[in-house]
Amino acid sequence: MMIRRLAALLALSLLTAASALAQAAVEGRVTLPKARPGPVMNKRYAIVSKGGVLSPYPPVAVVYLEGSFPAPPARTPPLPAKMAQKDLAFVPNLLPIQVGTRVEFPNLDDTYHNIFSYSAAKRFDLGRYRSDERPIPAEVFDVAGLVTVRCDIHEHMRALILVLDTPYFVLSDTEGRYRLEGLPAGHHVLKAWLDSKTTLERHVDLQPGAALSANFP
Repeated sequence: MMIRRLAALLALSLLTAASALAQAAVEGRVTLPKARPGPVMNKRYAIVSKGGVLSPYPPVAVVYLEGSFPAPPARTPPLPAKMAQKDLAFVPNLLPIQVGTRVEFPNLDDTYHNIFSYSAAKRFDLGRYRSDERPIPAEVFDVAGLVTVRCDIHEHMRALILVLDTPYFVLSDTEGRYRLEGLPAGHHVLKAWLDSKTTLERHVDLQPGAALSANFP
């Protein structure tokens, strides 16, 4: 019995190592738009810019991979994500998540907040709550799309939740640099989301164990 268990553990270890070697990566840089302050009280809260475009501040990109991916052996729900309220602002102000993710909205301010959204991808209203109230309000985002989050008490507060139907995504830094790891080899579509009206894309061929350089544009 012990020998069988050791053999099974060894086989699993070899399979895990082979899977890791077969994974690919892609890295590069996205040319980000120039910062455009919105009609709000403070630039750091800017989400709405001219023309009704919804974009984060400072500008960053969400880079993600689309394609036909093999299903995992045992599909587990994504870990909960958090979008806090701190200093009368959402932290982070742009949150990319996978479909099915549960998002918690902890209040870290010494005042009431009332978080809500009227977006087509997700409509909810958490009601008014303080930092010392438990449990922390949460919502499950089960439809892909862009969700605008607001506070009913503090009108200037805005945030974006980008719900993606893929497990492979990453947020760039403020210089547009990104690296996406643990990817399945093959032909896929790589996309870079910049705002509600701008998503760049390019086709990529990922090789097992190799890192591909891909810039936008």
